[in-house]
Amino acid sequence: MVTLETKTIEEPTNIADSGKWTANSKRKLNAERSTLNTNFYKTRVKQTDLIVFTTQLSVMLDSGVILSDALDVIAEQSEQGPFKEMVANVAEIVKHGENFSEALLVYPKVFNPMFISMVRASEASGRMPEMLNVLSSYLDFEAETRRHIKGALTYPFIMAAMAIVAMSTMILFVLPRFTKIYEIRGATLPGITRALIKIVNIIGDAQVMTLILTMSILASAALYYWLGTRTGRRTMDFIKIHTPVIGTMFIDAVITRSMRIMATMINTGVSLLDTIEVIRSSCRNDYFERLWSDADKKIRDGYQLSEAIQVSICNKLIAPGIIRMLRAGEKSGQLGEVSDKISTFYEKKLHASIKSVTALIEPTMIIILGGIIGTIAIALLLPILKISSVISH
Repeated sequence: MVTLETKTIEEPTNIADSGKWTANSKRKLNAERSTLNTNFYKTRVKQTDLIVFTTQLSVMLDSGVILSDALDVIAEQSEQGPFKEMVANVAEIVKHGENFSEALLVYPKVFNPMFISMVRASEASGRMPEMLNVLSSYLDFEAETRRHIKGALTYPFIMAAMAIVAMSTMILFVLPRFTKIYEIRGATLPGITRALIKIVNIIGDAQVMTLILTMSILASAALYYWLGTRTGRRTMDFIKIHTPVIGTMFIDAVITRSMRIMATMINTGVSLLDTIEVIRSSCRNDYFERLWSDADKKIRDGYQLSEAIQVSICNKLIAPGIIRMLRAGEKSGQLGEVSDKISTFYEKKLHASIKSVTALIEPTMIIILGGIIGTIAIALLLPILKISSVISH
């Protein structure tokens, strides 16, 4: 385990000041990071390990165990590997005076900005167990969604692999023989078969394939670079929220997470501006970030939250019904409770949408693969069906 020198960092009085605080803390942590093994900084852990870590930590803190002791217990109970080393080093950093959120910054590949922002908010409000419980639920929901999608794709991909093996055998061994028979008899192969042969010839041409692979690699590198630019990110974010079905699910997911964060933070005493800052960092979408940035500015100018959202240029991302419910919550002084009801409703809606989409994935993939494989099969069978007439002539 790596030991670090004790450092004192002045905590911010509120999260709104955390931008400056974080920048200063990061500079101080840089010296510490240089003492850590580079592999620790690049550490990746399984999603299941992260969920278990968050859940265990929430339960232990809620039971009255202090943070450093809870981290030590989790590290001791973990099996040898990157996860155990990560928890042990986070515990060591916390013991030497750093805030928990700052210790997590050492592992950016494990803890994303949303996770760290919510932890930082819980430090300011003193309600870390509740916030960790919210994070655990969110991470578990993400993992469950991935499992549903993978499960829906498993059967079509297995069938596709088997079909590719069968079709490849016919293309490599059966088709060439029929091609020779047709050439000897001076007959013409069916058009669809000739097209298939051209494709096979292209795949078998080393120079052509080298050129295609080179162009593909260059195009992928250019696309990767472009997506790293602001224009590229905004374009992808636009596609995410405007793609039919998937876009609606993405918007519902962001709203569910945002309202859940708002409910938790408002109910634990965090100010509205600090809450919006955490929500903005959790969105990971340029248009939602702009929405909450606009709301932050308007609230500072004296607007209510519902009014600030309504006048934003990105207000179409939030349904009018949500704005009306937020307005009612503001008037009654129950914004946290209303936000919780909104998040519960949208979570149910999102679950239903995911089930509907995952139920459609399997038949859709089967239809697409069936069309492709069926076309190849026809291209292979037509010469066989016509072989008798070709031989007779």
